[in-house]
Amino acid sequence: MVNITTQVLRSDFFWGTVPEEGSGSGFVWDTQGHIVTNNHVVQGADKIEVSFGGDTTLPAKIVGTDPVNDLAVIQVDSLPEGVQPLVSANSAGLNVGQTAIAIGNPFGQFERTMTVGIISALNRTIQTDTTVLRGVIQTDAAINRGNSGGPLLDSAGHLIGVTSAIFSPSGTSAGVGLAIPADKVLRVVPVLIEEGRFPHPWLGIESLGYELTPALTRALNLSVDRGLLIARLYKGSPADKAGLHGAQTETVVGNRRYLIGGDILTSVDGEPMSTWENLSAYLEEQAVVGRAVTLTVVRDGKTRALRANLEDTPDSLRGG
Repeated sequence: MVNITTQVLRSDFFWGTVPEEGSGSGFVWDTQGHIVTNNHVVQGADKIEVSFGGDTTLPAKIVGTDPVNDLAVIQVDSLPEGVQPLVSANSAGLNVGQTAIAIGNPFGQFERTMTVGIISALNRTIQTDTTVLRGVIQTDAAINRGNSGGPLLDSAGHLIGVTSAIFSPSGTSAGVGLAIPADKVLRVVPVLIEEGRFPHPWLGIESLGYELTPALTRALNLSVDRGLLIARLYKGSPADKAGLHGAQTETVVGNRRYLIGGDILTSVDGEPMSTWENLSAYLEEQAVVGRAVTLTVVRDGKTRALRANLEDTPDSLRGG
């Protein structure tokens, strides 16, 4: 486990360039000096230093970032003698009640702090300030500011997650710590090392449509009562190229204006779609950039299938 200190240079009208420092945690990934942490720990950093304990502090550079999954890889030129990579475990086999051990640098000043608890829940979906994290591990092991990017371990000392966030009205540990599961880390990190970024499947439907309910179906006189009523598409997107139709006109129901006349998306590859979260989760967790998906849509009361070739999400839409 390592301590990460960052410095961001801010412009100030009176003082000129002012450095702002931040801190977080991380862990050694391989013998080439790659270190895994959270994206939000190093985002925008002009200077990064890694402390391995004692007097050993080394400069680091950013190798790759994935704002969507809040993961990042940084690298030092060489590892200090005796430092070894952390061994990963399969997070798919975790169970609620299993021991969970968090190691990090809470508040940026208590280096190499270990806290112990249990896995409180699995497969949580949480909204952070910048992204939606899915499949998250929840633990009651004490996690505070500065723990971000540190490892969550099982009782054998194997990596099962990367601590990323806490849920707390006070901003300190309230027994609800959240970690990105190791299986996702194992999928994302090698790509960040190789490519510098992780591809996220993009369909190109703007989330400006509507989740159908029986009441909305009756009000709009639609033929189905579950699905996603498409309002707008990004021009030239996979959905647009596949022939998906957006809204043709608008109407007012009650005190709300609706864009109507577009296709109703009812499933993707046979998976029912009734909420925007259903669609986002399917694309993020099961779809692959470069592969085609089958979109089942209802248009003018008739069901049809369209094939869309998924593309990588444009940088302007990735966040972070």
